[in-house]
Amino acid sequence: MDSRTVRQKYLDFFKAKLHAEIKPARLVLDNDPTTLFTSSGMQPLIPYLLGDTHPSGVRLVNSQPCFRSEDIMEVGDNRHTTFFEMLGNWSLGDYFKKEEIGWLFEFLTKELGLPLEKLHVSCFEGNNQIPKDVESSETWKSLGIPEDRVYFYGVEKNWWSRSGKPDEMPIGEIGGGDTEVFYDFGTTHDPKYGDKCHPNCDCGRFLEICNAVFIEYKKVGDNEFEKLPQINVEFGGGLERLTAATNDNPDIFRIDLYKDIIDVIVEKTGKPFERENCPPMRVIADHLRATTFLILDGIVPSNKLHGYVLRRLLRRSAVKMKQLSGDFNLGVFVSMIQIILTKYNGLFGVSKDDFDKVSVVVSEELTRFQKTLDKGLKEVEKIDFIDGKKTFDLYQTFGFPYEVTEELFKQKGQHIDHGQFEKEFKKHQELSRTASAGKFAGGLAGHSEVEIKYHTATHLLHQALRDALGPAVFQQGSNITPERLRFDFSFDRKMTVEEIKKVEDLVNEKIKEDLKVERKFMSVDEAKRLNAIGLFNEKYGEEVSVYMIGPNYKYDREARDKRERGGYYSMEFCGGPHVEQTGVIGGIKITKEEAISAGVRRIRAELVA
Repeated sequence: MDSRTVRQKYLDFFKAKLHAEIKPARLVLDNDPTTLFTSSGMQPLIPYLLGDTHPSGVRLVNSQPCFRSEDIMEVGDNRHTTFFEMLGNWSLGDYFKKEEIGWLFEFLTKELGLPLEKLHVSCFEGNNQIPKDVESSETWKSLGIPEDRVYFYGVEKNWWSRSGKPDEMPIGEIGGGDTEVFYDFGTTHDPKYGDKCHPNCDCGRFLEICNAVFIEYKKVGDNEFEKLPQINVEFGGGLERLTAATNDNPDIFRIDLYKDIIDVIVEKTGKPFERENCPPMRVIADHLRATTFLILDGIVPSNKLHGYVLRRLLRRSAVKMKQLSGDFNLGVFVSMIQIILTKYNGLFGVSKDDFDKVSVVVSEELTRFQKTLDKGLKEVEKIDFIDGKKTFDLYQTFGFPYEVTEELFKQKGQHIDHGQFEKEFKKHQELSRTASAGKFAGGLAGHSEVEIKYHTATHLLHQALRDALGPAVFQQGSNITPERLRFDFSFDRKMTVEEIKKVEDLVNEKIKEDLKVERKFMSVDEAKRLNAIGLFNEKYGEEVSVYMIGPNYKYDREARDKRERGGYYSMEFCGGPHVEQTGVIGGIKITKEEAISAGVRRIRAELVA
């Protein structure tokens, strides 16, 4: 089957089971400052899994484009990608394990025609806090999966919560075990991965194609969990992997979504898609798909945040192309963009007419990188002896992947200490992870009680800044940890001590008033009419989530500007979560105000009792 057939079969199947099809979120979420990208189908639905009422009901289904930047260095084998589609269905307090597993089995074996003997499943084995998931295993066996193909794994493999394993979860956090389905391609086991092959083995014989999370527990003490009053199901199936399974081919890069792209690379480079050529060709095909969607979402290459990731994708692709053909082959990239847009024409708002928008950005960035690469090559010529640290420096500064530097220095008879390079790379990863904790956690973190207070406080701070400094002030970014909030905003000069005090007093005044915090879903047009704060040049869906703080001043004698905000002190696009009354925040203290770039200021603040 091709990917369009698999996707449509899935959507039709669950719509026939009374699921409402919902629109996918953007790759860059409309109103979630805690994350760079949408990295799972679950991510935009976190508020509803936590108990909010979804306007489309309790049974939902969609296909969600996703991007995971942490997988960039994994791309090159037959299964890892940065960009992918996640087919998802959800039950918000409606059906549970037996229904989900039964429908999943029916979809896989009847709709997709996957052979029963090729399917293996795993379930949660339980621990001293949570019981073994016998219900799921018995359900699978009742459907025809033999006992020797039902496996049990612990919290490392078959447990989900936003915070990780049960002992890492804060009190009040929700989670549950999951069941996973693996397709057996029957390839020979590689003993370097262990004596015995099993579904979670890395030898390549098995491929996880989907999983269902059963969110049924809430942590109430250090080692205590209780059942949730609303138990949820969250299913996720990778479109690319499911399509590969229908073709009984373990290389997902041979499905229709990649084949035409790779065919262009093969044609232009004159090299077959075989052996050592496979990894760089896979990298190019994956990264160009991701690049196309990021550009369509309004991202342009830069040295910060989303733009930095896009730049890294393009430069890594260019280096891989240079490896294959000795040149950037800009024309190959342009041809691949056209193929990608054609493949997705009519899906997710993509049109073949977007060609100019994407190709111009790609062409400009690669032309710019050619100059950077030339500089890097001159630096390489100056190096007499290479080691792992210098190799990492070349990677960090000029975008030279390890294998490119290794190939350059083979000619000098030098061998690079790969272990040292890995050590430097992991050190860099850890520093990045520490610096970005809370902000880039994929939307699945940052919802502790304290962080929720900070999240609401940023809305009050945003409006207070606009009240004190004028309507030109707009949020440029935020970062929340359990210790403080950081808020970036547009303003062209340093705030005075008096202005800082005024803003702080305004926020604390609204906290002391114990204002009500409400969430409403409305059209973008209605949000504009009410002067809700949002980026109206962005691509929103038909309906947006808006949080409003304060009583409705419609019949009050307050100033006209409050009435223009629908009668609320603050009205802002946001995905939540928030406190229900501002009084629980306690109060804030602004600890620092500084410049971070031209026309952008930063405030740091802490909660006070």
